[in-house]
Amino acid sequence: MNFDLTDEQKDIIKATREFAEKEFPSLSQECDREEKSPKQLWEKACKLGFVGVFIPEAYGGPGLGYLEHCLINEEFWRVDPGIAHFILAGTFGSEIILLFGTEEQKKKWVPPLVQAKAITGAAITEPDAGSDVSSIRTTAVLDRNEYIINGTKTFITGGTLANYLLVLCVTEPHAKSRHDRFSVIIVETDRKGFEATKLKNKLGLRASDTAEISFGDVRVPKENLVGKAGKGFQQFMVFFDHTRLHVCAEAVGLAQGAMEQAIKHVRKREQFGKPLASFQVTQFKIAEMATRIEAGRNLYQKAAWLLDQGRVETHLISMAKWYTGETAVKVAEEALQLHGGYGFIGDYHIERFYRDCKIVEIYEGTKEVEKTIIARELLGKY
Repeated sequence: MNFDLTDEQKDIIKATREFAEKEFPSLSQECDREEKSPKQLWEKACKLGFVGVFIPEAYGGPGLGYLEHCLINEEFWRVDPGIAHFILAGTFGSEIILLFGTEEQKKKWVPPLVQAKAITGAAITEPDAGSDVSSIRTTAVLDRNEYIINGTKTFITGGTLANYLLVLCVTEPHAKSRHDRFSVIIVETDRKGFEATKLKNKLGLRASDTAEISFGDVRVPKENLVGKAGKGFQQFMVFFDHTRLHVCAEAVGLAQGAMEQAIKHVRKREQFGKPLASFQVTQFKIAEMATRIEAGRNLYQKAAWLLDQGRVETHLISMAKWYTGETAVKVAEEALQLHGGYGFIGDYHIERFYRDCKIVEIYEGTKEVEKTIIARELLGKY
């Protein structure tokens, strides 16, 4: 087995790291404090080719794999999770179009995402439907050649910035199976009846836009339906097998950044006349952090590599999602602990990483959901 990345992948890591370390730090605290997204930086990242690297050349992208996209995620999150999430989530939802859309839909909706001309997102979660995706209530009723959409979605990344969203709606309310009631519809955010309200005062990822959105008799053309009517639930389950890997890379990047901050601090901070780094308890903490990070990185890279080879290993993806999320939380907590009282102060970046880390155990499938998927794969349904 060869665990080495290719020279091209190593170059991507190097270029991504250089860009993030140059551009992010000067904006980090301001974007976090003011809860604003640096749109000019997103435009720059698009022009340099960091956004949407998994998008095929036929639709404006470089045609690389999900592994390369994950490598970029890891490096960006290593420097600043909030800014990283804003920049790279701008293509979130395009996977649905690439996987299930028509050729016309791909050519129309995908290229602007890598040209810094459009932002997209996926609208799934509702106030009363989170992990239980099959309980969503937003409806889309076909009226001649248009769908009329009504309902509310929440916790939608990019909701106030997106040019269009991939919306999961109930279109087949009388289907025999509850999983066959849904469809995915592309909704432009400038349509009459669409409203988005920014959710403020989040615990973390404050540089990344999150919104509650509502649809009040929003009309969209029938051709905005992605794939077949009634197959939306199944489409999103396939979608999650791709996007959960992004979150794994985010978690590993955050953990790596938190550990590096801790190492820097314990090397220069002295207690009892010696550097903190000289104490065995400190050394053990760092050793445990590094081991967890390496294990998580190996998990997600294996799963991403297999995905790029056309082998979707759902249980492995869920293992990676659960483990890397847990790793991010544990490493950020220990890194802050090693900072002592300084970790409680906003001038030190570790407190922001500590606030940012929890979400990777929640979105794209909670750790409880991931464990359920793993168990079902191994034991069957009970």
